[in-house]
Amino acid sequence: MYIRKRQKIMKISTLKIFIMVLLTSASAITLKAQTINTPPASPTQTIKQQFALSEIELTYSRPGAKGRKIMGELVPYNEVWRTGANASTKIKFGEDVKIAGNNVPKGEYALYTIPGKEEWTIILSKNTTLWGSMGYKESEDLVRFKAKAMNSPMNMETFTMQFVNLKAQSMDVHMMWENTMVNFTVTADIDSKISKQITDAMSDTDRRPYYAAASYYFENDKDINSAYKWVKKAVEMNPTQYWVEHLKAKIELKMGDKKAAILSATSSMAKAKAQNNPDYIALNEKLIAEAKK
Repeated sequence: MYIRKRQKIMKISTLKIFIMVLLTSASAITLKAQTINTPPASPTQTIKQQFALSEIELTYSRPGAKGRKIMGELVPYNEVWRTGANASTKIKFGEDVKIAGNNVPKGEYALYTIPGKEEWTIILSKNTTLWGSMGYKESEDLVRFKAKAMNSPMNMETFTMQFVNLKAQSMDVHMMWENTMVNFTVTADIDSKISKQITDAMSDTDRRPYYAAASYYFENDKDINSAYKWVKKAVEMNPTQYWVEHLKAKIELKMGDKKAAILSATSSMAKAKAQNNPDYIALNEKLIAEAKK
């Protein structure tokens, strides 16, 4: 009798375990079925841009207007804003730069703003760990500077940041939402670094970068005589490279020696034709026409 009773208890326990397993499995299936993959309300964007001798990287979330009034309401005036949505916006510089006269060392910073009707305060904070502006402290600022708020000719539905007006030593960061646009300029002192590179490289008698050095001096309005000396040496070393001789023609034209520029451009064009490069054929034709004026 004891054995029968024990067997009965074991059957009941086994049945309970079986039922619990079924219920757990059903719950798991239900939970799995309830998970829905949807687009984020404010998708994150990371953009990188080669700039100066390194690059700039920007990561931010992009909320949409969705019929709401933005400036002064959804984004209040005179309050610290995360400059986007979700986590604080991050901007990373690959080298030391300057913004609005402020020195900004190489590194990553949180980018906050204080929007106003006519002017925004732009903030680079050393604390990059915050969710939005929660816990923001002015004492952790690296720099603050002002930027003018401008009316945009078009309505921007989605908050947008971008790099524009890219030059060798400067570029602009634009922030746009609704009908408001704000921008600031980032600059980098690369001339001293590149000039030192050229000086150091020219001391290497086996691998002197004549073409690169001449091109940099020409493009940046530095000593034209040094540029000419180097480009002539580059042509001697690379007699079939039409782009090198085209640079020689440009330097000669800049020096005012139109006759020499026409001869160099004509030679460069012949080499470009032999190597089937229509772009340099057109460039040389344009230079010759300019030299003949």
